Amino acid sequence: MKPDFIPVAEPDLGPLEERYVMEAVRSGWVSSIGAFIDRFEKGFADYCGARHAIMLSNGTVAIHLCLVARGIGPGDEVIVPDLTFVATASAVKHAGATPVLVDVDPATYCIDPQHVESAITPRTKAIIAVHLFGHPANMTALREIADRHGLFLVEDAAEAHGARWLGKAVGGLGDAATFSFYGNKVLTTGEGGCITTNDDAFAARVRFLKDHAMSRERRYFHPEVGFNYRMTNIQAALGCAQLERAAEILSRKAQVLAWYREALEGSPVRLNPTVRPAEPICWLVVALLPRGSEDVAQVGAALSDAAVDTRPFFVPLSKLPPYAGCRLVARDAPVSHDLADRGICLPSSTRLSRADVARVAEVLQKSFANA
Repeated sequence: MKPDFIPVAEPDLGPLEERYVMEAVRSGWVSSIGAFIDRFEKGFADYCGARHAIMLSNGTVAIHLCLVARGIGPGDEVIVPDLTFVATASAVKHAGATPVLVDVDPATYCIDPQHVESAITPRTKAIIAVHLFGHPANMTALREIADRHGLFLVEDAAEAHGARWLGKAVGGLGDAATFSFYGNKVLTTGEGGCITTNDDAFAARVRFLKDHAMSRERRYFHPEVGFNYRMTNIQAALGCAQLERAAEILSRKAQVLAWYREALEGSPVRLNPTVRPAEPICWLVVALLPRGSEDVAQVGAALSDAAVDTRPFFVPLSKLPPYAGCRLVARDAPVSHDLADRGICLPSSTRLSRADVARVAEVLQKSFANA
């Protein structure tokens, strides 16, 4: 790796994270019981404006457990956006249900409520609204649709810690929400996930199932099949420190995005969208290349040659072999495919300097001009 290499993402860790993790280690409570678990759950629930936060081992199992706890399984359909990380659809498959793929809104990159309406059948049980790249989906329209059809509305907020819709934090807008704390997320526990909800009974069901479905009245008695989806106290210690520093981390990321906007001013490159009343956060800086220069692989290779790390947008689910046979609304998902063809994620670390951003922007403009 070149000494001037700029990674696409890296965790923002400091002395507070080290201190809390060492406290957990020295306490001896290093598995799924410990003071940091309770502290992180309470703090994150407050952060999202939700009654409950249940910490889990990763974001994918959070979606799976959300569906299973709701009783969604074989024979049921779950509506998901075509443009999302594969885990959104994988979790539906793990639950035994069938994903129904819906095109996204070109303005927000999130699931298009107009297409959601036409995707509903008698088998539909849930909608998963992915807040893609930190921008909230249109939760007002989706809430209205879900309520009218009696559907379970889940927020996949893996990439949107701290984002808001109509002034309210994501994580408290749907019937339930799921988060990831993977190493490249805004807040990280290394691996880790969470379900937030305002539904007391649903929260109790999630807690029961995540811990092997063990009876609360009789130890080691398991009345049904459960899961081992627990977070460790060490991970939660890291999470507590990250949560205390959330405003600082988000502010630094916002500054990085502002530097990119300044450096690319006048360029045909379109950066992270903002559509009111959403208040998105910057998870990754995402760039949409102009039509006619949409060879993202070539642009990415040119940036790599200049020691700049990038990643393409997600491949639409409808282009992936396990989901190629799923029902797709609208036909061919033109928006999802167009965004995937032209989208590239740029270095977004909180450690970037203004000079780093200027260097990335310069190489980017030269690379797509030559593509």
